[in-house]
Amino acid sequence: MLINSPVLERARPASDSELAGIPWLRVLPEADREQAARAMRVAPVRPGERIVRFGRPPTFWFGVVDGLLKMSNDTAAGGTITYTGIPPGAWFGEGTLLKREPYRYNIEALRSSVVAGLPIEDFHNLLDSSIPFNRSVMNLLNERLGQFIAAREIDRQTDPESRVAGSLAQLFHPVLYPGVGSLLRITQQELGYLVGLSRQRVNEALAALARHGLIRVEYGGVRVLDLPGLRAFRPR
Repeated sequence: MLINSPVLERARPASDSELAGIPWLRVLPEADREQAARAMRVAPVRPGERIVRFGRPPTFWFGVVDGLLKMSNDTAAGGTITYTGIPPGAWFGEGTLLKREPYRYNIEALRSSVVAGLPIEDFHNLLDSSIPFNRSVMNLLNERLGQFIAAREIDRQTDPESRVAGSLAQLFHPVLYPGVGSLLRITQQELGYLVGLSRQRVNEALAALARHGLIRVEYGGVRVLDLPGLRAFRPR
């Protein structure tokens, strides 16, 4: 969370139920788990509010307890490039913390969300002392590399169906986003922000994917019926 930011001012200790939903915390030895739990802070984030800002030094390792965030950058022409969405269960920014370099992207809330943060020094202390924590971070980095390779392929797709299919498949990644399950709470407008399409084009693409039996649009979200098929989808 940004130093001296309104988000940090609203931060509080994590509840037992919030701690129970953090996958990497469960693999730690008891003493390390208790220390990390004491250091953890949780805060509500309002729509449009940033918890990470380009050029600022890292202060926390972040996770999404609830809601939806997006990773983006501002362009020289005044536009925005969106890299990916960040749904519940995701932890992100470990590469920046490892290098202790300024952020190269912005993270902001697409809707009212709740984020958790582990202070950077506690993050490095766990890296220095805990093999299970190291394995968790290495696994995330490996999966994240695959995600961004897939994102480059999605960027080359010009048809809306392929773009929406690829972007949705990324948001259902079971390792990076374990809190999503089979139903992602997302609106068509929010999905449009992530893939760079209008709400109408997103609606048409979702309808096409549903006809192929890959997804089902439900009240307040999208349910994936065939994740491998969604990843491999190409229009005929």
